Amino acid sequence: MKANRSRHRIDVDVEELDRMIDATENGPLSRADRQKLKTTLHALLERLARKRNTEKTSAVLEPKAPTAAATAPEAQKPAPAGHGRNGAAAFTGANRMAVAHDTLHAGDSCPVCEEGKVYRQKEPATLIRIIGQAPLQATVYEMERLRCNACGEVFTANPPQSAGPEKFDATAVAMIALLKYGTGMPFHRIERLEAQLGMPLPAATQWELMEAAVKQLKRLLNEFIRQAAQGSVIHNDDTSMRVLKLVRSTDDERTGVFTSGIVSICAGGWKIALYFTGWKHAGENLADVLKQRAAESEAPIQMCDALSRNSPRLIETLLANCLAHGRRQFTEVADSFPDECRHVLESLGAVYGFDAEAKERCLTAEERLTFHQRHSAPMMEDLRQWMEAQLAEHKTEPNSGLGKAISYLLRHWVKLTLFLRQAGAPLDNNIVERALKKAILHRKNALFYKTMNGARVGDLFMSLIHTCELNRVNPFDYLTELLRHPAEAAVRPAEWMPWNYRPDAAGMAA
Repeated sequence: MKANRSRHRIDVDVEELDRMIDATENGPLSRADRQKLKTTLHALLERLARKRNTEKTSAVLEPKAPTAAATAPEAQKPAPAGHGRNGAAAFTGANRMAVAHDTLHAGDSCPVCEEGKVYRQKEPATLIRIIGQAPLQATVYEMERLRCNACGEVFTANPPQSAGPEKFDATAVAMIALLKYGTGMPFHRIERLEAQLGMPLPAATQWELMEAAVKQLKRLLNEFIRQAAQGSVIHNDDTSMRVLKLVRSTDDERTGVFTSGIVSICAGGWKIALYFTGWKHAGENLADVLKQRAAESEAPIQMCDALSRNSPRLIETLLANCLAHGRRQFTEVADSFPDECRHVLESLGAVYGFDAEAKERCLTAEERLTFHQRHSAPMMEDLRQWMEAQLAEHKTEPNSGLGKAISYLLRHWVKLTLFLRQAGAPLDNNIVERALKKAILHRKNALFYKTMNGARVGDLFMSLIHTCELNRVNPFDYLTELLRHPAEAAVRPAEWMPWNYRPDAAGMAA
């Protein structure tokens, strides 16, 4: 349902709306009341739709009147090629099968002109075929039994070597972990799906497999934490969570439960994601991680929003605040102050454009800093002066929505603009906001953790899975290899990070 994008300001309160609704008992609404109620509902629907979809400038503000050049046929953007289809290169986990030509071989004479010879092309033609199957499959080995009719001795055939020693293969455990903690499918939903496909797998059995796997992977998680503590840039934030049986210390007056997300950018550009669920805030969990930081290392850059609970106490960091959080303040009041918000959003949009250009050009941290100082610094300074003038010259009421948004930016200006003074400082905290969506997905589908033990299991698997995703490593393959070689991973965990592990036993031996 599309709301009518009206820009007319309307003053109405809840009591007036109640009066209008109550008046319908005695007769139809007056024309003025009907129009006011209609406008109010349209404005409400429009605001809800914006919050639900996007915060892009083009979505929260009316587009500018197009110029003649913009409306010219050659200025129209063509439809993107492919229309969302994935090419063969995108199927990195697919089986590859080479198909030879039916009749021709390299070096044969051309059957058309009969003068030249045919040669193999560098790129083959591709054809994609996709089949469906159960996430977990079972094989029933029916081993022949022979019985002596004299002595009654029974002789049973030995199972093939392919059957393996365990009922549940490492691939099965990895798939359950990926479904539950990677995509948010609760155990009971997996159980129902497998039962429909004739592969029964009780939820209790799934949990037992996850709990046993965590015992094998604890030391590897400690290595994740140790390496994350050495990162040059560390993002952190938290989201609410629910744990049914949570035992608190008697002197703790807090009632909230949170899942903290930490994303650390390490040497070489590798990224490590960590999750911690409990009563501690993101700053406290970050402080626990940074206790393992090498003493000789410089203070890391910490990116978070402006909440005080995100900062670690008694540990030095170069604190940067999220520019996207400051920008969001203006998207929320764009309906009431379209011209002023357009100025702010377009200025910040230009800064993000410069940052995207620096990334496309693969600039180093120092080159990116110089680039922002040359291009972004003047725009940010103009924006700061404009905002100060809005308040100083009484062009904006300080207690209005726009005034509060401006005050937020000015109050945190130094931390919001660290990227103009410190090499490597990011603009926003979006990377950890996206990481927390994995915990939010679990909360929406499974609703809660039953105990803190269950929360620790979820935190471990989410940390491993999302670290793989951040570094473009197949999490299923990674978990499978870890579960096949738990002893080796426990002895030399630094060699079993997602970016340096060997995907086969032969490679490890070498």
